[in-house]
Amino acid sequence: MKEADCHYAQRDHALFYQNSAGVPWTATYIQAKGDPLADLYEDIAAEEKARATYQWLIDMTDDVDLQDSLKFLREREIVHALRFKESVQIIIDEREQKRVF
Repeated sequence: MKEADCHYAQRDHALFYQNSAGVPWTATYIQAKGDPLADLYEDIAAEEKARATYQWLIDMTDDVDLQDSLKFLREREIVHALRFKESVQIIIDEREQKRVF
């Protein structure tokens, strides 16, 4: 709780994003090339990594309620990855049809 007190003493109720080690968030964490396909593949990879993490957490606990919550989050990551994959296919199809004269 002392760390939380320090946060409020310095920033009151303002948001101050940081990782679990207390390292402040920076824009260097954003992966983007400006190419829709490359960016979507990066998003798909992030969703798959999150899915794997949730699965590891599910495997580590025997608490059924916690497992149910983690399973919901894991399934959400799967759905996100599927939607991104659908978007990739839409872009590929559109690029194949597009003609420039």
